[in-house]
Amino acid sequence: MKILSADYVLPISSELIENSAVAVEKDKIIAIGKRDELIKKFPEANHENFGEAVIMPGLVNAHSHLEITAMRGFLDDVEDDFYAWLIKLTKTRTEKLVHQDIETSAIFGALEGARAGVTCFGDIGRMGKAGLQALKKIGLRGIVFQETEFSPKNEEAESDFARLKDKILALKESETELVKVGISPHAPYTVSRKLFEKITDYALDEDIKTTIHAAESNQEKEFFLTGEGFFAEIYQNLGLDWNVPKVSPVEYLAEIGVLRAKPLLAHCVKVSERDIELIAETDSSIAHCPKSNAKFGHGTAPLKKFLDKKIRVGFGSDSVASNNTCDILEEARFATLFARNLESKKRFLTAPEIIKTATRGGAAALGLENEIGTLEENKQADLIVVALDNIAQMPVHDVYSALLFASSARDVRLTMVAGEEIYRDGKAKRIDETEIKLKIKEIAEKM
Repeated sequence: MKILSADYVLPISSELIENSAVAVEKDKIIAIGKRDELIKKFPEANHENFGEAVIMPGLVNAHSHLEITAMRGFLDDVEDDFYAWLIKLTKTRTEKLVHQDIETSAIFGALEGARAGVTCFGDIGRMGKAGLQALKKIGLRGIVFQETEFSPKNEEAESDFARLKDKILALKESETELVKVGISPHAPYTVSRKLFEKITDYALDEDIKTTIHAAESNQEKEFFLTGEGFFAEIYQNLGLDWNVPKVSPVEYLAEIGVLRAKPLLAHCVKVSERDIELIAETDSSIAHCPKSNAKFGHGTAPLKKFLDKKIRVGFGSDSVASNNTCDILEEARFATLFARNLESKKRFLTAPEIIKTATRGGAAALGLENEIGTLEENKQADLIVVALDNIAQMPVHDVYSALLFASSARDVRLTMVAGEEIYRDGKAKRIDETEIKLKIKEIAEKM
């Protein structure tokens, strides 16, 4: 048993506590309160005081692609052309990298997350085993969503689903208490209606979580409403037919029954008022990825509207191939600044609600709010310690504000998952960082 104390404990589910502590036994939180009271209550416990710091729930990255971490900066020269970006990514992954490279890439990304105070990932992978092994290797919690291949033909839905189901069943053999398996039908424009329907029925029957890229760009919106533009050209070049739905991507997912599964919808940049209503009504959730959206020039998702509608929202880094860092504190800061800068804003988003979105919000978006996201008795001991003594943070007048506007991944001192320290003061606990750095450099040279 151990007691961790600091100048502040931020439970998220209750008010900030000064000169406070968290008592942890095995994988659970057993008490939260004033430091002196907990030390007196549990005299046999080992006690560590982190001083000028805040103990808080681990950050949740609700949308990532860990397996392409090795492509950080590699695609930046073509990101003004989304088609070229996708082609370069796909050709590199399939023609230059072997499975071990992709797994190493995923481990490197998971390590970056742990160093940044991320305790849980919602990770999407074409090669799902890579992400699953990476989270297990570093000691993180998460859901690994096995992604579909490019599967737009209704007539091939049976065979496409059979292959996907085989992958899911194989992955589930490696599930643990911390790392579970989900399904990701990639996007409304890459997955046939029949395959969507099969995946939805399977997810509901087997209680498997789903996530979908949706309403990410103007090009996607145009394709669904008019059948023209960027994606129409791709379909034409591939000799594919497209039956134009003449509704938004979110409306389309609702019409074909996909929202029955309460999926986690990534991006949701180009959404209408009706789309937001549908997401709220079906209790679907959203992974908000402001930096990746901005880097592609896709626009700014209406975060305030999501929060005001009580939609379950978490922050996602997307891949570092389209963001370049996995830093959820920075993601939260960008999200706030973008939202505050909109001319149409009705109010300012506050630091407390944004920090709650980065923790409890992400947990709820992944359907894990009963286990993580807040510091409460009997919840999992997924917590982090963020130092507040950096000269760039001081003086601290408001802890929420200091975390959101003056802190980053570099201020994280400790990352703990299920009561186990997986990172502390610059060093990962389960992996040789020197070795993994050499491996990632070798992969970069191969690319």
